[in-house]
Amino acid sequence: MSCSLLYYVVSAPGAIYIVSVVMGSCYGAHWAIVPSAVSELFGLKSFGALYNFLTLATPAGSLIFSGVIASGIYDYETKIQSATNLNTLTDGEALTCYGTICYSITCGIFSLLCLMAFVLSMIVLYRTKRVYAKLYRSS
Repeated sequence: MSCSLLYYVVSAPGAIYIVSVVMGSCYGAHWAIVPSAVSELFGLKSFGALYNFLTLATPAGSLIFSGVIASGIYDYETKIQSATNLNTLTDGEALTCYGTICYSITCGIFSLLCLMAFVLSMIVLYRTKRVYAKLYRSS
């Protein structure tokens, strides 16, 4: 996900199509892997509560990332563009942001957040590696 968002940041022509396919595949893989990872790491006793927490994390993340971060940056870029094109704006016309700058900063921030999530996942992998090696060696 991080690489696809960085690809969008560099503003390659047609990048949105490639980014959409990669991001959709990553989200699909996430929802296929997470239930088994949660049950494996935390057990089946509290699986229902943890899975509900993970299910609620998606709309909460959407609210924070889309509703606060992405919209704030988009509005900021729109104000910058409208200040330079003040003479061409007519009454009642909505402010619109043009170009890749509208979302490239947002995608850069999200790319860094995805990279941080990847690093945290690798830490969990490293910490549980010995446990699983002992578990599967004895069986």
